This record gives sequence, structure tokens and C-alpha cells, in this order.
Amino acid sequence: MAWDFETEPEFQEKLEWMDEFVRDEVEPMDLIWNHSGDVFDTKNPATRAVIAPLQDEVKKRDLWACHIGPHLGGKGFGQVKLALMNEILGRSSWAPRVFGCQAPDSGNAEILAHYGTDDQKKRFLEPLLNGDIVSSYSMTEPQAGSDPKEFKCRAFKSGDEWVLEGEKWFSSNARLAEFLIVMAVTDIDVPIHQGASMFLVPTDTPGIEFIRHVGLGSEELGEGMHGYIRYDCRLPEENLLGGPGQAFTIAQTRLGGGRVHHAMRTVGQVKRALDMMCERALSRHTQGSVLAQKQSIQNMIADSFIEIEQFRLLVLKTAWVIDRGDKAEARKYVAAVKVQTPKVMTDIAGRALHIHGSLGASNEMPLAKLWAQAPIMGIVDGPTEVHRVTIAKQVLKDYQPSDGLWPSMHLPPRVVAAREKFAQHLELEIGNQ
Repeated sequence: MAWDFETEPEFQEKLEWMDEFVRDEVEPMDLIWNHSGDVFDTKNPATRAVIAPLQDEVKKRDLWACHIGPHLGGKGFGQVKLALMNEILGRSSWAPRVFGCQAPDSGNAEILAHYGTDDQKKRFLEPLLNGDIVSSYSMTEPQAGSDPKEFKCRAFKSGDEWVLEGEKWFSSNARLAEFLIVMAVTDIDVPIHQGASMFLVPTDTPGIEFIRHVGLGSEELGEGMHGYIRYDCRLPEENLLGGPGQAFTIAQTRLGGGRVHHAMRTVGQVKRALDMMCERALSRHTQGSVLAQKQSIQNMIADSFIEIEQFRLLVLKTAWVIDRGDKAEARKYVAAVKVQTPKVMTDIAGRALHIHGSLGASNEMPLAKLWAQAPIMGIVDGPTEVHRVTIAKQVLKDYQPSDGLWPSMHLPPRVVAAREKFAQHLELEIGNQ
């Protein structure tokens, strides 16, 4: 078996173009339009005027919506290529929108591509892929968090319609979304993994109430983008995505790859933090020398470099496993990168912030904001603890308990067996003494 750590030359050229394009044309947008909702506001004439030519350039380079298959205008790239792209896109909050792969729209587009009707694809998927609208994924509930066993939002048939009743919490971008994809319990008599279904819900549907819009910790009350929503509405039968009880199968269409993309964007972000860390270490003089000559600073830089390289390789292997199609193996690796993402971000962003001192903690550097994202990454798409359990269960499947009282690596019986194996040579050795 051969191992190759190089990207094919043709795609490497595309990555190099992306790197320069994002740095020169896209990252400056983060400095001007930097509120949480700006990226998702498709109606803003100023940002539309800026990004439209950028998106056109991306499309000319055949790099638009690469997670979507060619029949819908994308490239249908595998996860390894998408991971390498997202390492670059992670440096800018605007870059995913410019490249047509902004979450949660990218995952919702995949769901509609697989399960939407022709009419739904025309009404919602086409403008979503064109970047004309945004969407929301409405799953979490206020009393349950992300634990589906505690979900209370229900849907039941009434004639040829579905009645959707219940509340959802932290539905990202719901404030600006044209539609929501909602998970609801449709059969309470079976386990939740068999009794939950997924629905397409336009936001202009009568009976949707936005209780309030929730922000992150740094935002003012009422200014956030994450909807607290009450549903009491009726939906046509065709708004059921897939079939009854298929919500978890459908969810996996978006979650596995999405977690890899989040992780690889994190790689891009922490590599930028390492760049800032090293520049500061070489520039700042204190106690008779630059910081770069202090052993504790050298340790921080070395540890950060090692952790980034380890994490990057783990994410790329995860993408490779997904591309191979081994779903059981992929589940273990996807969970692993999900666990490591917040830790890597916490550690490296924290070190970079610390080396910059008060400047790092201020709003004149991006480090405090990056560091504050880390705990969020430990919550989104399921808490870290749940993924650790998944990893342990998957790893343990490859092992068996020992046959007897002692572990299989217990030395005394192994020594006896080894002596029996080499008895002839040991007798010869003793005879020659």
C-alpha cells in the first residue's frame, strides 16, 4: 500500500488560486460587514453588489457549490477535496457564501437534492444554490437540547395534511430564512430513531411564531440569528421529506460531511492564529530579548504546530474514510474530529491571545472572538461527550474480553509459551555453556 501526502497538480493549482483569491478579495469583507447576520442577509444591496462578481469568478473556475452533484450545477467533490477547500474558506466568514457552501444552507441543499420534489427543488433548492436565499435547520428543542429522546415537537396526519405542533430552539439563521427543515416526532410508539420525520416548512406558513431571536454571548438581547420558534401549522403531504420515520437517515446526509467541513475550517482558523503567534513572538521585546527567545513561548509555538498537524491529518483521514464508503468506520472518525475541534481551537487561540497580552484580549485583534467560538464548537452538532461515547463504542467493537482470569498480555503464561516455542534453541544454548 502506498501513502501519498500530495494533492494532484491540477487541483493544487485551484487551491493556490483559492488561497490568493480569499486573502485578497474575500477576507476584506470581514472587516466591513462583520455582524453575525451580515453573511446571511441576501437582501442587502451593498453586499450583493460586492459578492456577485466574486461568485461569478468562482463559477468560472468550476469551484461553485462543489459539495453538490453535477446534475445540480456543482462538482460533486469527495470529502478529501472539500476538506482541502474548507481549510482555506475557514479563514473568512464570507468565503463559504462566495463559494456557495455556507452552512447550514449547504447541508439543507443536500437534503433537498436527495429528498425534495421537483417543485420543491425549483422553489427552494435552485435559489438556495444560487445564493439568493438562506435556510435554517430546526432540530434542537428548549427542554431537550440535542437529545432526540426528549423531543416533544410532534407531527400527525389530518386528512391529506400534516399538523406540526411544538417548539424548537436555536434554529440558526431562522430570522432571515425562506424555509426551515424541521425534525418532529411522528410515531411515539417506536424508538425515536424510527419515529422521527423531517419536514420542509416555508417561513411564511401560517402558524409559525418566532418567540424571540437568540444571539451569542457577545450580542445584545434580541439581536441574534438563532430562532426560538413555536410551530402550530398545517403542511401539505408532500412537505414530508423522505418517508415517515426517516429523519435520522436524512440527517446523516448533512451531518457527517458538515462536521468534517467545520473541522477543516477550524484548521484554517488556528493556522492563522499560529501565524499571529509567531509574528508577535518575533516582534515583541521584553526582559532583554524578543518573546521568541523565551522557552515558554517556544513551547507554546511547538505545541501549537504539533497539534495543528495532528488534527489536520486526522481530519483528512476522516474525509478519506468517508470517500471510501465505509459508514461504520467513518462514524468513528467523524466523532473523533468533532471531539478534537473545540480543544484545538481553545488551546491554540488561547495561546495566541496570551502571547499578545492585552492587545490579544481586545477587540483590535480577532483572537478573543476566535477563542470565544471554541465552546460553541463543542456544542453544535451534538455535545462532545456524546461523540466520545460514540468513539468508545466503535473502538470496543474490535475487541473481545480475555478468555480466562488473566489478561491476554499477562507475562507469565506468555513466557512459558515463548520457552516452548524456542525450547530446542534454549536446550542448545544450555548445552553449550
